[in-house]
Amino acid sequence: MIRGILIGVLVLGIAGTAYWGYQEHQEKNAVLLNAENNYQRAFHDLTYRMDLLHDKIGTTLAMNSRYSLSPSLAEVWKLTSEAHSNVTQLPLTLLPFNKTQEFLAKIGNFSYRTAVRDLDKNPLTDKEYKTLQGLYKQSGDIQNELRNVQHMALKNNLRWMDVELALASGKEQTDNTIINGFKTVENTVSGYKETDFGPTQANLQVKDESLKKLSGKTITRQEAVYEAQKYSGLDRNAQVKVTENGKGSNYGFYTVALKSPQTGQEVNMDITKIGGYPIWFINNRDVKKQSISLNDAGNRAATYLKKVGYENLELLESSQYDSIGVYDFVTKNNNVWIYPESIKVKVALDNGDIIGLSAEEYLKNYHKRTIPSPSISAEQARAKVNPGFKVNEERQAIIINDLNEEVLCYEFLGTMGDETYRIFINAQNGTEEEVEKLKNTEEIYGNA
Repeated sequence: MIRGILIGVLVLGIAGTAYWGYQEHQEKNAVLLNAENNYQRAFHDLTYRMDLLHDKIGTTLAMNSRYSLSPSLAEVWKLTSEAHSNVTQLPLTLLPFNKTQEFLAKIGNFSYRTAVRDLDKNPLTDKEYKTLQGLYKQSGDIQNELRNVQHMALKNNLRWMDVELALASGKEQTDNTIINGFKTVENTVSGYKETDFGPTQANLQVKDESLKKLSGKTITRQEAVYEAQKYSGLDRNAQVKVTENGKGSNYGFYTVALKSPQTGQEVNMDITKIGGYPIWFINNRDVKKQSISLNDAGNRAATYLKKVGYENLELLESSQYDSIGVYDFVTKNNNVWIYPESIKVKVALDNGDIIGLSAEEYLKNYHKRTIPSPSISAEQARAKVNPGFKVNEERQAIIINDLNEEVLCYEFLGTMGDETYRIFINAQNGTEEEVEKLKNTEEIYGNA
């Protein structure tokens, strides 16, 4: 009797395990199928958009009217943006594909800059027509190579999941039709001579998001730990774990994890190898009831930044989330606010501890720059803003525009109706570069 019961329980257990395993297998297959479908969609969309891009550049070459050229070039810019987005959705992060992405960015930037200018007063030059002809040929070459990859993928029923697994396992050197095809596309683009985008297009290279502008000596792992202790405020008895970033990164950094055995506080931080600058850090501790003001905490944040070597920073704005203050600082140079050089600091409002820092934008953009003199006056710039806009403050600032170029602007802070805005007017030509609506204080709802 007992034996029969045991056998029954065992059979039920085996059946349950088998059913659970089957369910897990089905769910895993569903996830893989969804990922495969997304990769297939992105790839075929990319191929389709390269077809459209090649045709659109070709039709642009045949146009002569401003009313036709501007919309056509705007369409080229739109297609390159969409194609670039498709590339980023493919599992190619471990496969060198930067030349193709740079090529798409150049086409997009060139077409955007040309589309938005007054082509009646400043029509396309002979050099720019030659540039378009070169882009037409090069986009055709990329189109053909992508069509070849698409043909082979459809003919042989190839899967993108195999590409992802090959790249993740470091086996991309093995025979993989899709990987080989994209390497051919990249080699094709690399074989082009540098396209001349004309004198106004000198800065249209894809912005290098690495931290190459850093200066200083290369620090060791032990020095990284010392810097982490200095920035975090934890004592030297803290438990330490250091990880060096992997291959393929554009810049070198150490990831340092500290844990205090006394308090249990944990601090995680990325520190650059060159110079030992903190890219970011966060102190994962519970913040208790607020006991210091947002203003006092802001002063502590400013003092902290000076202590760790960040000079000439001014507080731009602050906000509060429960018992945590968040502060945005930017460089101020000769009364010009340098927005690309920004740092965020988080302060615990229970005791004023610095519990977070984000300095990546500052480290990417910091350099000694010559600030140009404005070509128009503040009054002339003010005349460019909406007549219904009431200006409360004005100053000069450097921002990064839509083309990743630094531009000197007049910044006007004010209101229109019940809303607050920040408006940037180019100090050289009066162009309205950016309009930013500032957030109002959010309402607190009773049971939210």
